[in-house]
Amino acid sequence: MTKADLTKRPEQVSAMFDQVAAGYDRTNTVLSVGNATLWRVATTRAVAPRPGERILDLAAGTGTSSASLARSGAHVVAADFSPGMIEVGRKQQAGMPNIEFVVADGMNLPFGDDEFDAVTISFGLRNIVEPQTALAELFRVTKPGGRIVICEFSTPAAPIRSAYYWYLKHVMPTLAKAVSSNVPAYGYLFESIESWPDQKTLAAWLRTAGFEQVRYRDLSAGIVALHKGTKPAAKPTRPHAEEK
Repeated sequence: MTKADLTKRPEQVSAMFDQVAAGYDRTNTVLSVGNATLWRVATTRAVAPRPGERILDLAAGTGTSSASLARSGAHVVAADFSPGMIEVGRKQQAGMPNIEFVVADGMNLPFGDDEFDAVTISFGLRNIVEPQTALAELFRVTKPGGRIVICEFSTPAAPIRSAYYWYLKHVMPTLAKAVSSNVPAYGYLFESIESWPDQKTLAAWLRTAGFEQVRYRDLSAGIVALHKGTKPAAKPTRPHAEEK
């Protein structure tokens, strides 16, 4: 089984997602007890996409989040490091011409500086070997004044934390056996969630990457958290004083 730590090999994680791509959306719906749709709606509202904007959806998977963003009229680049996910996404979202699918490494994005009005990543940052490197890359490709939204599993409120981890460890594997062809992949899911830092730590990482106005709010009592930030606007260039 692939272990959820920072020594994980990107090709192993990519191959794991390739294997679950075909049934990924159905499995997510079951394992999240239907909450995946609610989290996607909250993320889309947080991004607040507008017609004509260029938006990067990193770790886009099969493009369900990209489709939600693209309905606004924005052009969405759906990037993922799993070719299998991208292949399924292209088929599933074939009716949406304003979604562009790209195989991409989150630690070395194949895009220019200051290219996107907004960048977002849902449930993918913890799968990147060096998440802080990925945040620096997301900062680089965001336009000055642009925004970032991260939707990620987080640290639940204390009253439900024990019950939630019990569900992840004991109930989710049983459900995964019923709906997924790759049960070990969902063992990895539990490990990655359990080892992921809390809301304040991720907020600090965003500030270190250069984002300002960083804030977060919990969804589902902190099982998931939405983090938002803004890239500082470009400072106006002062005209040179006339030579005398």
